[in-house]
Amino acid sequence: MVKQCEMLSLCRSGLYYKPRPMSETKQKILNLMDAIFTEEPVYGARRIANELRKNGYAICRKTVREYMKILGLEAIYPKPNTSKRHPEHKMYPYLLRNVKAS
Repeated sequence: MVKQCEMLSLCRSGLYYKPRPMSETKQKILNLMDAIFTEEPVYGARRIANELRKNGYAICRKTVREYMKILGLEAIYPKPNTSKRHPEHKMYPYLLRNVKAS
C-alpha cells in the first residue's frame, strides 16, 4: 500500500477516509430551506433564517448562507445593470480625450 501511494503521490490517510453521514437535523433543515425557497424564491439568507427560527430551529444567517451554497440556492433580485445603455439615447463624444491639462 505504501509503494502504491508513493507512485500515485497520494497520502495513505486519504485512502482510509470515510465521509461522515449528514445528521438528521441538518437534513431536516435543508429540506425545510428548500421548501421555503420554493415557496418564496426572493428570500435570501436573512429571511430564510428568520423563517427557520419561526419553525423552531436556532440557526444563524451565516450557517443558512453555507447551506444555501450546498443546495445551490440564490435569491432572485435585480442584479446591477449599469453597463448597458439605452439604445435610443444619444451618445455624446468625449471632447477632452486628447487635451492635456495644463
